[in-house]
Amino acid sequence: MRVGTFVLAAQFPGQGPGEALHRAIRSTEVAEESGLDSVWLAEHHFVPYGVCPSAVTLAALLLGRTRRIRVGTAVSVLPTQHPVTLGEQAALLHLTSGGRFTLGVGRGGPWVDLEVFGGGLEAYEKGFPESLELLLDWLGKPRVAGRGERYGFREVAVVPRADEPLAGDGEGSGPEVVVACTSPGTVKLAAENGLPMLLGMHCGDREKADMVALWRSTALAAGRSPESVREAGHVSAGVAQIADRPEDAVETLVKAMPGWLRQGLDAHVTVDGRHRVMRDPVAYTELLCGLHPVGPPRLAADRLAATAERTGITRFALLAEGSGDLTATEENVARLGTEVLPLLT
Repeated sequence: MRVGTFVLAAQFPGQGPGEALHRAIRSTEVAEESGLDSVWLAEHHFVPYGVCPSAVTLAALLLGRTRRIRVGTAVSVLPTQHPVTLGEQAALLHLTSGGRFTLGVGRGGPWVDLEVFGGGLEAYEKGFPESLELLLDWLGKPRVAGRGERYGFREVAVVPRADEPLAGDGEGSGPEVVVACTSPGTVKLAAENGLPMLLGMHCGDREKADMVALWRSTALAAGRSPESVREAGHVSAGVAQIADRPEDAVETLVKAMPGWLRQGLDAHVTVDGRHRVMRDPVAYTELLCGLHPVGPPRLAADRLAATAERTGITRFALLAEGSGDLTATEENVARLGTEVLPLLT
């Protein structure tokens, strides 16, 4: 079982972005000290839901401040950035960190980001497969040309090569790439490329199990080896709040998270003015408390083990900053590593 934290750098009501980013940095340092496996960094623009606009930039900082823990993006949004630029950044972080970087990518949403960064709605609705293909080419080939509808350019050399051998690694394979999946189409695209999935915290075990089953059948049909399909390291996102009594853990989140969710989600603006229905913040918080490891260490461990048994997923990215408080977040991360993790081994 590999347990890590999911860091949104959430800006709670009454806080500034600097406070949210400091909490993100400190929680990563505590995660490493407490024995957790990884830290996953979200990326958002123009909203207090999460104030990190560049997950790879924050990953670079955190890789420099840590020595053991893996750092991944969850996710870098492909429709709003050039795949070659992202590939170059991923190669740099992979090589300089000794292979501790994971590149998570996704489609994002139909937000105004697409207008600001020039991708447009077309990049969101139709361009993700082309962007992913170009990114994977950049991470695995010595020379690459752009031959798609959105990206066209002459063949150029890939420097530095992401797949060059690391110290002590005779072959070299480049950074791990995972794909955030929320639809059957994206599940199939990830499976055809043999890329593990990152599944959202709003999903229950049944839905995640169905997506894993679809991924496996599609990957096998695409010619992926049974061994690689069995060993695919899918990641389940969730929420974690550890307390001695279940009601105390739930109360902490129900008091703090709805205000953040309401402020953060309401700030999203669609690129084309389409109507959107946002979840009720209190009901959503209560849903998350029922799905994920929220409660005493034994309950938390049992829920993680149950999810692993039902879905086959053994990697977790858990939001631990749901209290909105720095000290409480540090304590929560520490308890996750020192009290919950030992119950899973």
